[in-house]
Amino acid sequence: MSDWDTGDTGYDGGSDVDYGHYEAGQQHGELDQLHQVDANDSSYNSDFNVYEQDSANAESTDFQQGHNVQWTDGHGASYSETDFTNYSHDEASTDSIFAAEGSVEASDSQYSEIDALRQQIDSSFVTGTEFHGNAGGLGVASN
Repeated sequence: MSDWDTGDTGYDGGSDVDYGHYEAGQQHGELDQLHQVDANDSSYNSDFNVYEQDSANAESTDFQQGHNVQWTDGHGASYSETDFTNYSHDEASTDSIFAAEGSVEASDSQYSEIDALRQQIDSSFVTGTEFHGNAGGLGVASN
């Protein structure tokens, strides 16, 4: 910052002249911006199939047959015959089929992103106040 001092120039502006105030400088600034993204995804899938078949059967067969013959003649002779058949059959069977199938899937993903922005801002400035007073003492450069 600097001020004009009229005493050094040898000019006496009188009491009604005000040259004001002159200031020049620079300003510095920074802009910081941070953007961050975090994401994740998880998935799980499970399939399982079961197939089962059972069969059972039983059979029971019973068979009986009998035959009897008796004969007597008039002279006192006799004849006797007996046939008897007994059949029994028992059967049992079982069948079993078992099948299993499985599937497992898993997925896991992660994502991260970070953006950083830094920008420097430099600016120069000049300010001054207006001249108030008699314009007779100023030259062409001030017009």
